[in-house]
Amino acid sequence: MATSAVPAVHDRAARPRSLSGSSRHDQLFRAILTACALAIPVLIVMLLIVLVRGADPAIRKFGLHFIVDSTWDPIAGKFGAFPLIVGTLLTSLLALVIAVPLSLGVAIYLTEFAPEMVRKPIAMTIELLAAIPSVVYGLWGVFVLMPILRTAVFPLLRSVLGFLPFFQGVIYGPSVLAASVILAIMIMPFIMSVSREVLLAVPNSQREAALALGATRWEAVRTAIVPYARSGILGAIILGLGRALGETMAVTMLIGNRHEIVASLFAPGYTMAAVIANEFAEAQDRMHFAAMTYVALVLFLVTVIINAAARLLIWRVSRGAGSGGKEL
Repeated sequence: MATSAVPAVHDRAARPRSLSGSSRHDQLFRAILTACALAIPVLIVMLLIVLVRGADPAIRKFGLHFIVDSTWDPIAGKFGAFPLIVGTLLTSLLALVIAVPLSLGVAIYLTEFAPEMVRKPIAMTIELLAAIPSVVYGLWGVFVLMPILRTAVFPLLRSVLGFLPFFQGVIYGPSVLAASVILAIMIMPFIMSVSREVLLAVPNSQREAALALGATRWEAVRTAIVPYARSGILGAIILGLGRALGETMAVTMLIGNRHEIVASLFAPGYTMAAVIANEFAEAQDRMHFAAMTYVALVLFLVTVIINAAARLLIWRVSRGAGSGGKEL
């Protein structure tokens, strides 16, 4: 045992200082990386401090009643963000309902069923769609999508689902549903790309094992591949949700910008990001400016809470899963 321990000690002594982490270059590199890592929470805290300071007059005057009040009258100095919160959450959730099935279907097709000559062009097109600015989506929605929805899609929905209060009432062009559709189109490339990469990371042994047991291709996808990648797919959905919650220009151009809560999805609505884009530069007085900052603070908190809850869901789903789930 003594003879075997001597070479080990000799190897550690002969190890270069750069590999042992004690050289000045390693210490400097570690300090730079630590500073970069600490900069992220510091920036978040600074952002929160700026928002709280800017919203302080509105917080003192309205308190938490600002969140549940529906009045928005800058002339009278009365502000309430409840319709804005409802509009933001409603459009984002509707966008997810539309985008998630389509995105997962495309991702599964590209990874499991599409021929090789089709996969790369479609994947490249999806990545290009993610790089298009939101204002371009908004212009396309105003001049192309909205006329189609108003003349064909919305009347069909009202005739088929008119017994539900969500599909009743006068059909407008700008509406909550139109904004949700454009949001769905915008977040689909993100969900598709991430889901595709997650599905490609599933080991081939999962597929081969399912097929060897007599499963069809669809049964292998449903029972072996998608469950293995479920935490990564949830991560892709969260990425799309984060994009939908903070989207501004395209939603502002299609939602109608009406500060009220209406049961019908055909009616105009408003979101927190849209009201900031429309009124922040034209705030009439200090209280109006503080109310806009208060809206930004609420949007910040809503985004953090939803993402934290989603990350908790991913942790619960991936706990006890395979390596593909733990990595994400």
